[in-house]
Amino acid sequence: MTNHTEPAAGDGLRVLLADDHPVVREGLCAILESADGITVVGQAGSGEEAVALAARLEPDIVLLDLRMGDMDGVAATGHIRRGCPRTKVVIVTTYESDADILRAVEAGAAGYLLKGSSRAELINAVLAAARGETVLTPSLAGKLVRARTVDVPQLSERECEVLRLVSQGLTNAEIGRKLFIGEATVKTHLLRAYRKLDVTDRTAAAITALERGLL
Repeated sequence: MTNHTEPAAGDGLRVLLADDHPVVREGLCAILESADGITVVGQAGSGEEAVALAARLEPDIVLLDLRMGDMDGVAATGHIRRGCPRTKVVIVTTYESDADILRAVEAGAAGYLLKGSSRAELINAVLAAARGETVLTPSLAGKLVRARTVDVPQLSERECEVLRLVSQGLTNAEIGRKLFIGEATVKTHLLRAYRKLDVTDRTAAAITALERGLL
């Protein structure tokens, strides 16, 4: 069961918690309310509820779980940031894949913490986010750098094969014979690669793919 309180003057830093596990919410609430100047003004058990409560309560910070049934944390982050631009969102989750971190940050999250973070890390993260700083558990910093560095389109195996042969100077007809596919199919793979690589010709596609380490 979720709960909330209406905005009130003198609350200090106002935080909304969103997690589909009540025990987790209560644990986070106990930690945050043990710190001076932080008040938990609401708790949500789903992404949709978090978005609705954020719009009504306008908290300073939303601590948001990444994986919730109806609406995941990334989608909820986007809604909250669009509806409440001054509200900062910090993802608190057990998941730490490169893709998850990048998706959350690109959606507008101010930070990404693991649920195993210490009490001090959690409180400091809330305070830092309120100051406008980016918050990231130290062990995740390298993952975010790698994810942003990679930031490359995902070419299919066949698209890579075609571009590899293009880089070797083969024509579309020659590529088709070598891969046992029609010339029209070769063109289709090239057009898809053009879109993914944001280029307009086969030479640029091959060069770009090579530069990005895709071939």
